[in-house]
Amino acid sequence: MAASVGKASPVMTEPAAKAGAGEGAPAPDPGQDGPALMFATSEQFLHHQLLPLYIRIIDSRNNTWCQQWFRHPEALSRVDALWRAWEHLRLDGKLGSSVWWKDHADPHMAVLLSQKGPFHECDLERHKDPAPIPCQTAPEGWFVEEGGIPFP
Repeated sequence: MAASVGKASPVMTEPAAKAGAGEGAPAPDPGQDGPALMFATSEQFLHHQLLPLYIRIIDSRNNTWCQQWFRHPEALSRVDALWRAWEHLRLDGKLGSSVWWKDHADPHMAVLLSQKGPFHECDLERHKDPAPIPCQTAPEGWFVEEGGIPFP
């Protein structure tokens, strides 16, 4: 386990503790300020903290999920954001847990699980590579470069 912070994390759950959360996490650097991370990667966080807590019915009528979530760039970014926010907010023994759920977990998971979210063409049995939203490149000179004056 990673070095403790001095008191129990308000967001740390028994499933995460039993699963060996934090194993393989980097050892604290003696010159580093602050506590060590609980999880070494966003994937560890997903498997040992988020998914054991965030129980939902996954079917095509209510929510979608892709077992190959890591093949979806948006999912990678959102899970990473959830992990980093959790690592920071777990240290706040007063409101950290509530803030993490309200401001991070619920909004990100609502998008990820949405029927119109990044897994909209996937289900629990198959993955389909996501296609980006179509977009044209603007004509040369359309945007003013940093430091440029936008009006004549």
